Amino acid sequence: MNYKELVNEVTRLLDEFQEDKQCIDSFTEDTAKDLKNLSASDQKFIIDTLYGCIMHKKLLDVVVNIFYNHHGKKLFRVDRNLFIVVCYLATFCLDDLGLEHFSRIIKSLDISKMHKFLSFFFNISNLTTHIQREWSHIYDAAVVDNNWITPLLRWCNEMEVLLDQLAQKMGRGNLPKKSPRKNTKPREFDLTQPKARPLPAPEVIPQQDKPKTKPVPTTTHRTPKEPEILDDMKQRNRQKALQILNEANSQQFRCANPQKSEKTQNVISQILQSHDAGLQFDNLYTSGSPATQKINSLPVRLNTTAILREGALYNRQLEEELQRLERLSQGASEPSTFLQWQKEMKEKDLQEELAELERRRLEGRISHEEAVLARERVLERNHHKAQQTKEETAELMRKYAEKRLREEKEMRELVQQVADGHKNSKAAKAKLQEIKQRIVKEVSEHSRELLSQALEEAQAELSRKMELIRQIRAFESVPLVRQKFVNDTETGGHDLLCEMSLAELRERLARLREFEQCELEDRRQRIFQEKQLKEQLLLEQLDNISLRRTLAEQAALRSQEEKRMRNELREAVSKDERVLTLQKTLEQKRQERQKRKTEKNSMKRNEQVLPLTLKSTLNKKQQVLEEQHWQELERNLEQQIYGTVQQSSKKNGAGQNHRRVY
Repeated sequence: MNYKELVNEVTRLLDEFQEDKQCIDSFTEDTAKDLKNLSASDQKFIIDTLYGCIMHKKLLDVVVNIFYNHHGKKLFRVDRNLFIVVCYLATFCLDDLGLEHFSRIIKSLDISKMHKFLSFFFNISNLTTHIQREWSHIYDAAVVDNNWITPLLRWCNEMEVLLDQLAQKMGRGNLPKKSPRKNTKPREFDLTQPKARPLPAPEVIPQQDKPKTKPVPTTTHRTPKEPEILDDMKQRNRQKALQILNEANSQQFRCANPQKSEKTQNVISQILQSHDAGLQFDNLYTSGSPATQKINSLPVRLNTTAILREGALYNRQLEEELQRLERLSQGASEPSTFLQWQKEMKEKDLQEELAELERRRLEGRISHEEAVLARERVLERNHHKAQQTKEETAELMRKYAEKRLREEKEMRELVQQVADGHKNSKAAKAKLQEIKQRIVKEVSEHSRELLSQALEEAQAELSRKMELIRQIRAFESVPLVRQKFVNDTETGGHDLLCEMSLAELRERLARLREFEQCELEDRRQRIFQEKQLKEQLLLEQLDNISLRRTLAEQAALRSQEEKRMRNELREAVSKDERVLTLQKTLEQKRQERQKRKTEKNSMKRNEQVLPLTLKSTLNKKQQVLEEQHWQELERNLEQQIYGTVQQSSKKNGAGQNHRRVY
């Protein structure tokens, strides 16, 4: 291919490429497959030029857009990709091609178009102003200057020679070339090709019987005894090492006794006690109680919401106080004696309530200790279940291995049966061929019937469409009256209940505006009256608040006195006998849990030394003894809790009778 055909091929591929729908790599691979009939150099030129034009599309579009802005009136948009290819060759490939090959490529194309483009592109003013400024927006200015602008300026003097040659050709004009004569070329006769001869039937290879082999020895599928022997040796060595470790721990060297003497221990305890006495972790650092009466307190300005909220609170408290006084006035007792009796009963109820709270707290701690013990028992049961599960799993694995052996035996028998069945495959193939021929015949008859039915349906659909077109053309030929007169007093004629004329609509809108204006005036008057009432209410609430605050200060003094008395009652509750007994019970439970933990650790240490058979028997006996022991403890604890609950219920009943009195 000559240079013109190569450039035209690249231009055609650029026209076909769609950037938003195609990938450049896949497009170039497909193009390379289509160009296999060309030479290697032509393929390389087309692929490299196409890939470079797509990769540097932004730079090339800048140059071509500026060129069309200057000379666009005399050029076609179809030649845009041609100018992109020439711009790419001049910018990126001019050093590799050389001036001679580049001149041949330019002279093979349209001379006038190439003269306009090259005179624009290799103009020093265009390169250093428009093109360099636009390229600097895309890449760094230093990169643009060093890589592209400077090499192009270096080629400008040599390009003037090429432009002069193009101008001389344009002045002479293109002389018409004589088309070469076409010689007659003979063609071969289009004869029917003979059919290929069928291959001869393959010879039947006689199958030989398998030689008799020895059976598989039984030792192949039997597990070896060496792993079992190694496991037994590991177990014996572990037990021996643990026994030696226990003997070494029990028989320590007398010369290196780490225990301290009694005198040294006493001195250490005295030093620790003196150090602990100097620590003050439990001291309370307070700045004293706040002043009961504040001096020079600044007034707080309240907003409307705060005034109304505080006034409502004081009104509600006043109503409750009036109801209480009304109930007292209906009674026959003296108010002063009643208040004294009420105060005593409240102190007594408070003392019982504090004792009940302390008792419940201790009962909760006891239940926590019991939960810890129950959790340990559950862990032991789970461990026993895990051992049973492991044994069951080993049994299942043994059964699974036996099942796999049976399946392998059955598979070998099945393979032998299949081998025997291959001998009669020829008759089966002939029968299968007959069945296929019968199916093909039935399918062809059914398809013929479907084609005839589809043809009839298509003819009916075509006739229906022709009739519909004829009716549409008849409707279009009827003339339409487009002139219409409007009357404000007439309705639209849509036969609706809410239909009205334009004049009636205007009248109703005017009445609606007057009605809205009257409503607006009434609303303004009502809002003004509500505002005056609200201001009067706020003034009354402020007077009430100032009065109630003075009363609240007096009540605060009384509450401080009651708080002091309550602290004294709380100290008396801590010396209750029931609380002390529950504390003792909690301490016993803790000691019992610690004792059980130490026993369990010692048992584990002994289990590691004893044989496996002896360990299982001891575990069973110990579990039976522990269950009997804990059942006895739980029974005693339930009886004790039941007795304390009955006592508290009796006292609560007596306290409720006191509350009913006052």
